[in-house]
Amino acid sequence: MDTLTWISAAVALASAATTVLLGYWQQRRIAAVERHNYMDRYGASLAWAAFDLQSRLFNILGGKYLPRFLVQGTPEEAELVRRSTVFVIAEYLGWVEILRCDVQFLDLGSSGSNRRVMTQLSEIAETFNRSPARHDELRLFRIQQRAIGSVMIHPDGEPGRRRCLDYAEFCERLDTDSRFAAWFAELLADVDAIGTDMSPAQERLRSLQRQLVELINLLDPEAVRFPQFHRQVHTA
Repeated sequence: MDTLTWISAAVALASAATTVLLGYWQQRRIAAVERHNYMDRYGASLAWAAFDLQSRLFNILGGKYLPRFLVQGTPEEAELVRRSTVFVIAEYLGWVEILRCDVQFLDLGSSGSNRRVMTQLSEIAETFNRSPARHDELRLFRIQQRAIGSVMIHPDGEPGRRRCLDYAEFCERLDTDSRFAAWFAELLADVDAIGTDMSPAQERLRSLQRQLVELINLLDPEAVRFPQFHRQVHTA
């Protein structure tokens, strides 16, 4: 093989290697952009779900919200508050599960903010899972959290375009789908229980509310989505 042939072969090999390498980095870049887009899209929805849940917990911890409607309110008011309280828990878990399915926590790259969000989600999950010595009100094992999150995902979604059931859809499923409703029966009963005596669940609710506020701080550090939200937590 003459020198020209050797040079041609080397050039061809180098060109092929460069093409492969560029293709690899292009795929990496596309995947990174896709993950970033998912985090932006789902992170916003997760932030809103966390905001709604922490707001409800803040009101409950004030001590008057649930008794006012569950004990002193009309049957319609009681059912609305009972269901909507369970809904904001379920919606939050739904968005966590969507994020888990589509973004895949272990493949989010080296972003420090992503790691902090993952850590905070894990801490919230542990608070739901943790059982005080005598009380299990609103306790959810991790597998229950994932199952509830899964059934809250709208069946018509696809990766990158998933959403949770809205409140009307949630209520319709409660009324018409016994298998769906079974996942929420215990939570609904727990809301009734803490409506008459919040003290057994107070430690869990206070911890969850604080941790959700911290999650919102991570997802919306510049207060763009919640400009009037003052990150209030119950300290009493």
